Amino acid sequence: MITSKKLTAERLKEIKDFPITFNKDSPKLTAEQLARMWPAHSEFWKIEPVKVPLSIKVDADVLAWFKAGGRGYQTRMNAVLREAMLHSKTG
Repeated sequence: MITSKKLTAERLKEIKDFPITFNKDSPKLTAEQLARMWPAHSEFWKIEPVKVPLSIKVDADVLAWFKAGGRGYQTRMNAVLREAMLHSKTG
């Protein structure tokens, strides 16, 4: 029988606050070790984010700089935003 809890805000806090115990069988990994980790079967993890149309205003020089790189400037802008999102301390 499967008994799963919905991921409510309270449940997420409970998971986040759950104590983690490290020992010789499960040592704490360094940031470098974590960065090198990848799923064993990466073909099952190919998730394409949903693209949504968006209208924003950016500084003219910023847009010109991205456009100067040629085709795909919107993709490059998205990549910069994604990198900022992934390295952000806020969420």
